[in-house]
Amino acid sequence: MTTYTDTAPPPISEQGWFSRSESWLDSKGKGAWIAAMVLGFVFFWPIGLALLFYMTWSKKMFASSCRNMSRRKSWSRHAMSSTGNSAFDAYKEDTLRRLEQEQSDFESFLQRLRDAKDKAEFDDFMDDRAKVAGAESDPVNSSKDT
Repeated sequence: MTTYTDTAPPPISEQGWFSRSESWLDSKGKGAWIAAMVLGFVFFWPIGLALLFYMTWSKKMFASSCRNMSRRKSWSRHAMSSTGNSAFDAYKEDTLRRLEQEQSDFESFLQRLRDAKDKAEFDDFMDDRAKVAGAESDPVNSSKDT
């Protein structure tokens, strides 16, 4: 026994104007969607707003970035594969290891920099708080203010 499933999209003539417009914009890419949204805002702002909500809701804005991420992952797997030239493979491995070390060193430097900035801001806050507390407890300074 065989089963038949129709998975082909309906012919263009059976689709409504909205489906045809959506298909046309999809075929042109993300730039066409953005251009349509901008033109919608220029000519009649509710249309632009509706397109913005539709693109966000249907995830049109983020669909291609997911495809690009899978390409990047496959590229990284390809970059780690052997070329057959042992000298080049050793050089590539050494360079990648060095770059990873430099990246981790730089990230730790940035973290230390952020920590130092946070500590300086906290110390300034505590100094200001101590000055305010000292001014409130000093009766000589408080009588001069009044």
